[in-house]
Amino acid sequence: MSRRSTIALVAVFLLIALGALSSMVGLPYAIMKPGPITNTLGQLAGKQLITVSGAQTYPTQGALDFTTVRISGGPGYRVTVWDLLAAAIKPSEDVVDEDLYFPKGVTDKQVEEESTAEMIDSQQEAIAVALKAVGQKVVEHVVIGQVAKDAPSAALLKAGDEIVTVDGKTVADSNAVRASVSTHKPGESVALGLVRDGKPLTVTAKTRDAQGRATVGVFLGVRFEFPIDVKINAGDVGGPSAGTMFSLAVYDTLTPGPLTGGQQIAGTGTIDSTGKVGPIGGIQQKLVGAHDGGAKWFLAPAENCDEVVGHVPDGLRVVRIATFDEAKTAVEAIADKRADSLPTCTK
Repeated sequence: MSRRSTIALVAVFLLIALGALSSMVGLPYAIMKPGPITNTLGQLAGKQLITVSGAQTYPTQGALDFTTVRISGGPGYRVTVWDLLAAAIKPSEDVVDEDLYFPKGVTDKQVEEESTAEMIDSQQEAIAVALKAVGQKVVEHVVIGQVAKDAPSAALLKAGDEIVTVDGKTVADSNAVRASVSTHKPGESVALGLVRDGKPLTVTAKTRDAQGRATVGVFLGVRFEFPIDVKINAGDVGGPSAGTMFSLAVYDTLTPGPLTGGQQIAGTGTIDSTGKVGPIGGIQQKLVGAHDGGAKWFLAPAENCDEVVGHVPDGLRVVRIATFDEAKTAVEAIADKRADSLPTCTK
C-alpha cells in the first residue's frame, strides 16, 4: 500500500471515529422545540379534557388550545454535536444551557415529579379563577408547600400545615402571610397559628434575612374548597403554563354559548387565584406550534412580549394579556369579530 493510500485510510478511520464519538458524547445543553397543541374544549386520548359535576354545563365549539414545548436534554437524555448542528439551522429551535431547566444533581424522576406538581397546582388555580368568574364561592387555605432544609425553625414546621394566623391576626391569602411576616426584622420570631392534621396549634418560628426582608424559610401554597367538582385531564403534559387556557375553558364550559364563537384560539400563561397571568418559557416555540396547529390567534402574557416581537409567524395574530379578565375579553372580541383594537406586543 502506498504512503498516500495509507494516509487516506487513516483519515477516513479518524473521521469515522470522530463521527461515532460525536454521536455518543452528551453535551451540557438543552434544545427547545415547538410542541403539539391541545384543545382544552375537546378530548384527549378519548376522554373529555374538562368534566364538571354538580353544576349546569353548556355545549361549546371552536378551540382554546394550550401550547407546549418539547425539550431535548437533561437527566436521562443526551444532546450530541449533531443535535446542536440540526438545531442551529432551524429558526424554531433554541439551544440553552442545560442548567437553565435541569439543575445539577437533579434526576429525571425529580424533574418529572416537579413538573407534575406544577401542572396540578396550575389546574387548581385555573379552576378557582373560573369558578369565581361565574359567581361561585371558592374558599382558599394557605398551606406550607415545602420547608427549606436550612430554615431557622425547620424542625417546627411541616409541609401541609395550614397557616390561619400570623401574630394572632387572621390571614386570608399567601400575600397577607408574607406581608405580616415581613413586618418583623430578620432574626426576630413570629407566631404562626397553624392547623395540622385537623388540630390547631401555635408555633413560634424564627425568621431569617432574604434580600433585606424577614422570611420564615417556607414555600407557600394554596388548597381550595370548590363548591362543584371540576376535573382537568391534561394527560402527561407537565408544568404551569397552561393555566390561563384551562381557566378560559372551565369558564366556557359553565356559561351559555361558545366563548370563542367557533374560532381557533391558542395561548399560554400561568395564572394565580387572583386572575393574574404570568410569564412562561419557550414562547417562541409555542408561537410556531400554535401556527403549525392551525390557530389564527394567540394569547400571550404581557411579561413575555419582549420575546414575542419579531418572532410571530405569518398569519398568526398575537393579543397581549395580563389578567384572566383581559383574556376573556379578548376571546369575546375575537368571537364577535371586533378584535381590531385588541392590544398586541410591540417594541
